[in-house]
Amino acid sequence: MSFKSIVRELKEMRDGIGSTSRRGAGSRSRHWHSRAKSHIVPDITLTPIEPIQQGQWANLPSELLLDIVRRVEESETSWPARAVVVSCASVCKSWRAVTKEIVKTPEQCERLTFPISLKQPGPRDSPIQCFIRRNRETSTYLLYFGLVPSENENDKLLLAAKKIRRATGTDFIISLVADDFSRSSNTYVGKLRSNFLGTKFTVYDSQPPHGAEIQSNSRSSRRFHSKQVSPRVPACNYVFSTIAYELNVLRTRGPRRMHCTMNSIPISAIQEGGNAPTPTSFPETIDEHFSPSPAVKGKDPIGDLNNATLQELPVQSQGPFEPLVLKNKAPRWHEQLQCWCLNFKGRVTVASVKNFQLVAAVDPSHNVSAAEQEKVILQFGKIGKDIFTMDYRYPLSAFQAFAICLSSFDTKPACE
Repeated sequence: MSFKSIVRELKEMRDGIGSTSRRGAGSRSRHWHSRAKSHIVPDITLTPIEPIQQGQWANLPSELLLDIVRRVEESETSWPARAVVVSCASVCKSWRAVTKEIVKTPEQCERLTFPISLKQPGPRDSPIQCFIRRNRETSTYLLYFGLVPSENENDKLLLAAKKIRRATGTDFIISLVADDFSRSSNTYVGKLRSNFLGTKFTVYDSQPPHGAEIQSNSRSSRRFHSKQVSPRVPACNYVFSTIAYELNVLRTRGPRRMHCTMNSIPISAIQEGGNAPTPTSFPETIDEHFSPSPAVKGKDPIGDLNNATLQELPVQSQGPFEPLVLKNKAPRWHEQLQCWCLNFKGRVTVASVKNFQLVAAVDPSHNVSAAEQEKVILQFGKIGKDIFTMDYRYPLSAFQAFAICLSSFDTKPACE
């Protein structure tokens, strides 16, 4: 059998697996109704209740299987063709183990494959380029992979967020899908919460940072149901980072000034030989203490966003370290254009107070090279009506970068 025939059969198997999941998922079918091919399947190892028949593909020699998956991974480098790599991981347990071994992190291969890639640091040399589409009517923000929106609107959806206004501030609920923003859902990723003035934001993650220790009083746990198609995340929030905008007391004209304290990333990550925390998988079990109550389960997907059922837990790192702090790059005043300007290298085309570039805020004692200090870690800007670009790189992940960009959409009367 030729290599093209194998890839074609894998695509057919992927379509068959998708249709089976829709028939067996029951109420979860709405997650995969119209955008099934746009979602990344979760990077977890399911624990089935009943044995699954592997089929003929499970008995391939390990050397042949390794060669097939490696050739597929090297040939399908961009979406939607990269869905074939996900199909390889969906064949059976042995295929999944080999695929996870071959597929590298975004920092190493500059590609996004599994959902856990959204929690892993981006590449060091070149940024991953994405764009955000805002829907004012539904107060939703969709993050897509790619340079600009495509004409056929078949873009790769990475993350989605919904803006929820509260009496004391604003919440942005972040999910893996665009039609379910319930914090008790298995697609919940995290949230962004602001204070009343919109000057301070806190980023919460649905899982603890990699290598962190969380104290819990739980005495029992449970595993995923075999029909689940995504991991059941703990119904809990962990403080990940904070974002602060400087007050503009004198009402002077100019861009917003912000500082982002990344509590989960040490300053040593951008030093020579340093590494940022890199999670390898979503949690496979849930503590009963973190499970939603029956009353919450019966509520509408959007109706439980303002309740206080989810705990916000502090994180204890493995050792004391100084967190990485990001600051916005200072723009220059253009006399002819009479406006503040930054070099976005063609990725931003519309002037907006929301546009920014973030670099590391370091002291001389941190021993960080000048080139690393000037490197733009995250840039965000407007290119059209309700369309914005987002380019991020190491040590930020897509989730962290998306949360920071969401803070720019909130109203800030005290900062402008």
